[in-house]
Amino acid sequence: MTTDDYAKYIAALPRILAGAATLIRDGRGHVLLVQPNYRDGWALPGGTIESDQGETPRQAARRETLEEIGLDLSPGRLLAVDWVPGPDRPPIAAYVYDGGVLTEERLKAIRLQEEELLDWRLVPREEITAYLPGRLGHRVLAALDVLTAGAGAAELENGRTVG
Repeated sequence: MTTDDYAKYIAALPRILAGAATLIRDGRGHVLLVQPNYRDGWALPGGTIESDQGETPRQAARRETLEEIGLDLSPGRLLAVDWVPGPDRPPIAAYVYDGGVLTEERLKAIRLQEEELLDWRLVPREEITAYLPGRLGHRVLAALDVLTAGAGAAELENGRTVG
């Protein structure tokens, strides 16, 4: 296979988008959510994996958390991977990493990226789906279940456990 043939082969392969986020909690187990200014709703700190620049999911979770809330947290273990098909875009593979439990002092050090975020807050488990409806809420609940059970990462499709 020539270099040109290989390039054509690669260009013809299916594509997916990929994102990574960090699940951060306080001492009460409340989850840190951020409010983006570019769309409705709330989210975990995170964003697109810059795979074209060689970035891994773990590196993206760390970079995005630093950019969005000003905290350089080394992501812990992988909690969930969610496969999210979409009608008008390629599917998304969404990775969720454990961001640990932050002290009050660390929480006070949060500095929002004003270009992308409006606010942040700590939300108890029972209110997660009010802030994160649909698959994102289910994804976060599945990640919390992994933490509680001490289990391996959850495999999800549209936020629901499979397998």
